[in-house]
Amino acid sequence: VSLAAAAVRAQVEQAASLETTEGTSITIKCSHPNIRTGDFIHFYRQLPGQKPELLAVTAKAPKDVRAPQGRLSVSDDRRSSALRLGWPRRGDAAVYYCALGP
Repeated sequence: VSLAAAAVRAQVEQAASLETTEGTSITIKCSHPNIRTGDFIHFYRQLPGQKPELLAVTAKAPKDVRAPQGRLSVSDDRRSSALRLGWPRRGDAAVYYCALGP
């Protein structure tokens, strides 16, 4: 499973790409050192040939993600976040975006 990550705003940084084997968990990390008080952390997934789909949004509390199965967590200082995919499959190969916003 090949996953790509992309930064939506200049204040957000992600690894350019990540790879794992089918069924092996993977964590997509996002750094946002200049996050503002009112900002929420958004994770999106864009499958090939499709529009981006929202996976999860949070200010700080961990969020479970249904499809693909995973969990979004945020550091105590809110300067980083991580989307862990527990059992990625070939169909989960996509571009994963992290963004900040209202």
